[in-house]
Amino acid sequence: MISWWRTKLGDEEIYSVRDSINQECISQGEKTLLFEREIAKALNVRYAVAVPSGSIALLMSLMVLGIKKNDEVIVPNRTFIATAHAALLLGAKIILIDVVPNIPVLNVSELKKKITSKTKAIIPVHLNGRSVDMLELNKIAKEYNLKVIEDAAQAIFSKNEYGFLGTQSDVGCFSLGVTKLLTTGQGGIAVTNDEELYASMKKCRNHGVNDTLSDLYTQFGFNFKFNDILASVGIAQLAKIKGTIDYVKKVYNLYKEELKGIECMQIIPVNIEKGEIPLWVEVLCTKREELMKFLLGNGIETRRFLPDLHFSRHLKARKAVFLNSEKFHKYGVFLPCGPNQSTKDIEFVISKIKEFNKQN
Repeated sequence: MISWWRTKLGDEEIYSVRDSINQECISQGEKTLLFEREIAKALNVRYAVAVPSGSIALLMSLMVLGIKKNDEVIVPNRTFIATAHAALLLGAKIILIDVVPNIPVLNVSELKKKITSKTKAIIPVHLNGRSVDMLELNKIAKEYNLKVIEDAAQAIFSKNEYGFLGTQSDVGCFSLGVTKLLTTGQGGIAVTNDEELYASMKKCRNHGVNDTLSDLYTQFGFNFKFNDILASVGIAQLAKIKGTIDYVKKVYNLYKEELKGIECMQIIPVNIEKGEIPLWVEVLCTKREELMKFLLGNGIETRRFLPDLHFSRHLKARKAVFLNSEKFHKYGVFLPCGPNQSTKDIEFVISKIKEFNKQN
């Protein structure tokens, strides 16, 4: 079976983990600090805080920015539900906003219509490495005195003309999950250029204490600590990130070139020329269910897009209409990809898609 995503850890990660264990670096310690410093340097941002997941990075960021019960937080209708759940856990109300017509990222031109006296934050999501219009979004946020938390879970090392995505707001959040460009299996990173926010996030990560020897609880927090074993994996992954980036671009371009002319399918564009990185290969297919069944019968796994958020009953937005989101919900498919997906397998997938097209 060709899986929809393939990544693997190699000798570099094994040696790095072994060294950490031999040095008795097991819980959160010097390896985590080194990983945070290297991530911050690579992203050209002042501070980074490692946590157990991208979801926790979002939750922690909202906590230190003071989001509380009955505050309104604006979230795009096309995103992984963790974006909304992080705010919901704090008692905030989720205000959903549609995406732009051609790509599934927040439609900034609709933003002012969603802002009320209760609005406290916006979470733009750089889905699959694609940039939200951060220049205009930050202008609006400044005008209305709103906090901005970038959900860059799928966009580590993606850029726009102003720099790395995730570094253009109060706090940026990244995922280190297994289906991400840089993985530690599970994990997340929150980054900021604000020294006070950085200090607050570090304390929030450990029940409000400054360090493991402190006996003073200085603020509200929880156990969001990382560990040196995972950090050592991240350090090894970071050392070879250029090759990883180059390969996922190669995979995207191979699909883009070879699938031209497939009548029922179009690739959802990623602007590689401007610095965006196509983490996954995403397409819209008007014959999605038939295609997925055909490919599965040929030993090829694909994956439907997750549903629009407004279909989630607990977000209480089921009656809303999101015209641009609808086509991504109905027709979106992930094709097999990933930094360790072989070119041979990708070429086989392409050949079967072409075969399906001829038969349909």
